[in-house]
Amino acid sequence: QVQLVESGGGLVQAGGSLRLSCAASGLFSSRYAMGWFRQAPGKEREFVAGISATGYSTWYADSVKGRSTISRDNAKNTLYLQMNSLKPEDTAVYYCAAMAGKLSYIGVGTAYDYWGQGTQVTVSS
Repeated sequence: QVQLVESGGGLVQAGGSLRLSCAASGLFSSRYAMGWFRQAPGKEREFVAGISATGYSTWYADSVKGRSTISRDNAKNTLYLQMNSLKPEDTAVYYCAAMAGKLSYIGVGTAYDYWGQGTQVTVSS
């Protein structure tokens, strides 16, 4: 049974930092591209960042580019998202996901095969 479990969310002041983690089990995560998505209340889910199976390639949404870093440790089956200079508009539930498909779909939520349950990030002004 595949499980993706996010952690590291919480309440932080604007300008602060958080590091999200996503622990994968039941799959060889090194065979999957991984991504982070987020969904704010009343808004659609949006792509945040993605990383190839090897970790050599990364992609970011313009809204977080320069403030966030996605990384992975395949030996630990764990995905990370370091977020700095957080803004109130970063407030959302953050989800990690795993994708076996083409990297050209890295930003497309429906292309992902497995999803975590999400972790809440709240940034106060």
